[in-house]
Amino acid sequence: MTPDKPQHILRPVRVRTIVASFALALVADFLPWPNVSLAPDFVALVLAFWCVHQPRLVGLGVGWVLGLLNDAGNGVLLGQHALAYALLAFGAITLSRRIRWFSAPGQMLHVALLLAAAQAVEVAVRLAAGAEFPGWQVFVGPLVAALLWPVADLALLAPQRRPAEADEARAL
Repeated sequence: MTPDKPQHILRPVRVRTIVASFALALVADFLPWPNVSLAPDFVALVLAFWCVHQPRLVGLGVGWVLGLLNDAGNGVLLGQHALAYALLAFGAITLSRRIRWFSAPGQMLHVALLLAAAQAVEVAVRLAAGAEFPGWQVFVGPLVAALLWPVADLALLAPQRRPAEADEARAL
């Protein structure tokens, strides 16, 4: 028999951890990427993560506000990211229990579909506003972001993890 890896008990999430992760994601989205269509949407990834793990704290309103900030920061059509992020938050909250049930590859598949759907909404809004179709390469970014899901899981849950070993000096 192989010993199971130790399970971690998660502490309650701090709101400042969520806010800091969104601030870092916004900064990462504002960086000058060589090919923007291939870059992952870090705000969408972090939003999906927190909507899956903390659906009572992060929801559609947070997605809408983050979308407006992203629109203003990137100088694009106001509301395209807001609509996409609000729908992404809705989908992630709706599927949060299902997504958490799967292992990492299953979660990555679900997240890839959610992020691709959000990207499709952004493209649809741009097309409705009269822009030309940007090409199918815009759907590479959501796939790259989905591949980053395990990294996001480790990084964003790190402040909540308790040590696996028992500490005699701690009450819990």
